[in-house]
Amino acid sequence: MSEKILTLHPSPDKMGVHIDKRKYTLIKKAILSSIKSHEQIRFKPTLISSVKENLEPTFDGSISWYVTTVKLDLEARGSIERIPKVSPQQLRMKS
Repeated sequence: MSEKILTLHPSPDKMGVHIDKRKYTLIKKAILSSIKSHEQIRFKPTLISSVKENLEPTFDGSISWYVTTVKLDLEARGSIERIPKVSPQQLRMKS
């Protein structure tokens, strides 16, 4: 059985989910790399497309779902942040 990680959610009234730790690590690295290389990045479609380019076709599962789940976890942990008052949603590293 694979090792799991419980993700966090930035909204205190919502729960994270248990996901495969190996997949979490792959998606996390791809998200952080994409954000660092762009300084700030649109969540949809730019971040998701960037991660897909790095991980397809070898990743098993819905990359979009994993990116969303890990992005929320990274927000909750304070690694990245949404840029306030910007639409569509954009992200950057938290300073």
